Amino acid sequence: QVQLVESGGGLVQAGGSLRLSCAASGSIKSVGTMGWHRQSPGKQRELVATITSGSSTIYADSVKGRFIISRDNTKNTVYLEMNSLKPEGTAVYICTADISRISFLGRLTYWGPGTQVTVSS
Repeated sequence: QVQLVESGGGLVQAGGSLRLSCAASGSIKSVGTMGWHRQSPGKQRELVATITSGSSTIYADSVKGRFIISRDNTKNTVYLEMNSLKPEGTAVYICTADISRISFLGRLTYWGPGTQVTVSS
């Protein structure tokens, strides 16, 4: 009933930019913190950035100053603007959202299917 849909991934040259989007939909009561993780072969899943419902942000040191996370609470959507991309940024980028569902107690963290970002050198 709750779904996260990501878009905006693709292939880009080093130094280029991409903007990812992730929209939450379904039987949603409220959406708390949203964020982005990334996963590349042979590496652990890494937290990239998070943003609270009040727009307080946290960034991984590896992306600080280059990436910008934002959200539109009216659309239950989170964005990740990625600038000055590096080859090591190649990964599957996965959207997350802390969601309280209608007719459910508590809040769960939902994960999107991921979108591939490939940065060529």
